[in-house]
Amino acid sequence: IPADEMSSVIVPEKPSSNTMGPKEVNVLLFRQVELILVKEQNGVQFTSTTLVTPAAPQTSRSGEEERETWGKKIDFLLSVIGFAVDLANVWRFPYLCYKNGGGAFLVPYLFFMLIAGMPLFYMELALGQYNREGAAGVWKICPIFKGVGFTVILISLYVGFYYNVIISWALFYLFSSFTWELPWVHCNNTWNSPNCSDWADNNTVSDIYTATPAQEYFERGVLHIQDSNGIDDLGRPRWQLTACLAVVIVLLYFCLWKGVKTSGKVVWITATMPYLVLTVLLLRGVTLPGAIDGIKAYLSVDFLRLCDAKVWIEAATQICFSLGVGFGVLIAFSSYNKFSNNCYRDAIITSSINSLTSFFSGFVVFSFLGYMSHKHNVALDKVARDGAGLVFVIYPEAIATLPGSSVWAVIFFIMLLTLGIDSAMGGMESVITGLIDEFKFLHKHRELFTLFIVVSTFLISLFCVTSGGMYVFTLLDHFAAGTSILFGVLIEAIGIAWFYGVDRFSDDIKEMIGHRPGRYWRLCWKFVSPCFLLRLAYAITPETEHHLVDNGEVRQFTVSVPLFLVSQYTLNITSLQGII
Repeated sequence: IPADEMSSVIVPEKPSSNTMGPKEVNVLLFRQVELILVKEQNGVQFTSTTLVTPAAPQTSRSGEEERETWGKKIDFLLSVIGFAVDLANVWRFPYLCYKNGGGAFLVPYLFFMLIAGMPLFYMELALGQYNREGAAGVWKICPIFKGVGFTVILISLYVGFYYNVIISWALFYLFSSFTWELPWVHCNNTWNSPNCSDWADNNTVSDIYTATPAQEYFERGVLHIQDSNGIDDLGRPRWQLTACLAVVIVLLYFCLWKGVKTSGKVVWITATMPYLVLTVLLLRGVTLPGAIDGIKAYLSVDFLRLCDAKVWIEAATQICFSLGVGFGVLIAFSSYNKFSNNCYRDAIITSSINSLTSFFSGFVVFSFLGYMSHKHNVALDKVARDGAGLVFVIYPEAIATLPGSSVWAVIFFIMLLTLGIDSAMGGMESVITGLIDEFKFLHKHRELFTLFIVVSTFLISLFCVTSGGMYVFTLLDHFAAGTSILFGVLIEAIGIAWFYGVDRFSDDIKEMIGHRPGRYWRLCWKFVSPCFLLRLAYAITPETEHHLVDNGEVRQFTVSVPLFLVSQYTLNITSLQGII
């Protein structure tokens, strides 16, 4: 037979009963047997037979084991919304809107959302979805920036040390609400001081010596800060708060131990419950006397305030932190998406819902603040405040005056609990996903590694539930996620836009969703967003303090201790100043 006449025979492989699973039965495998006849040499014809087996089915783009994905698309959306919509949406944005021109504040807020917030949000979702790895592993595209990934993982872990404590406070209040008379109504409790009064009118100099029952319940009944002389006198962990913290940690563990298959189901409750409760509270709040005045004050438009640079700075700061970029959570969540998922649409939907939730919560907050202002016959600015003082003092005090106050208190603190839990889940998932993707051997031990992370967080958080725990809490809050987040996102944006390249990144997105991002998004990634991040720290700091920015100290990025904690009968002022 001439050597150029070659034939190949294709015969089906007989399936083996002991090797093929139920899914493989439907797959027809072939072995190609090539019979090659070569030319005759010395009167002998040589025949070469080659068995060619097909390559193993490609399980992922990188040739690794197929990555776990969300059970449903809505699981991912609810997880992102639940993380981004947290306690700050209730206690921070409404107050900023009120004091910075009301409705006029929405102008700089929306402006910075369009040029920085949404582009950075979109960038992180696309980065995680394309590379299918956590915050550190995605930097295989530009390994020199892998340190940025570990930075955001550490920040998320660091924030968890004290954020879980806030949730434990809410849980403590929830348990305390199951009574006929709420414990923060009167001044005849064991924790009250002689300075307790039904209402502290802040019009006189002596106001620093007075406190409301709700105020004293938080600082003396819950925190027991009167038993500490400063950060050098923490005391032992309070068993009540320790128990609440332990419950929070257990909840987090069982929400996260199996990955997105379990957390994706939990968010159906934790991400949707706040909207139901906010709606119920709004319907009740608008029926209260003075509520309309509070809402009018919230929405009053003062465009002259836009001439104040501070208004624009606070809008930029709020956008930067409210969307949750820079914590590695968006990267971790999107890494579990299907490769062809439309991350562009997800970015628009989830970031918009986050901002709308902040705006909507303002109606709820100021309907009750207007009621408190009317009830005590004081100006609205006497009761309006942000931070923990709003949700653990002012709001409980307002609820205590309503008929069926215990029921309303339970509803309110369930909302705070769910707002905090899914945000804490996001931070923990960032840490867990980021590390197990970087250290592959941890994949087989996710349950044990998750247990290690949550237990470690619990042990560190114990310092915050001591009598002097508020000092530690303030210290952690001061240094955890301020300039470090801005710096991390800045380097992340520079790494993507200038080192990996906007064009290549756009090609990656086209590979996923079928089209490249528009020129607007590419310009924001390459120029606008990095400039926004690089100048923000200097923009909010006086020129005489720019040297502090160079040293990583930006006072404007910290949440100060609530004013009601700074009273002569509860705090060692010298120690507190040492922290601040």
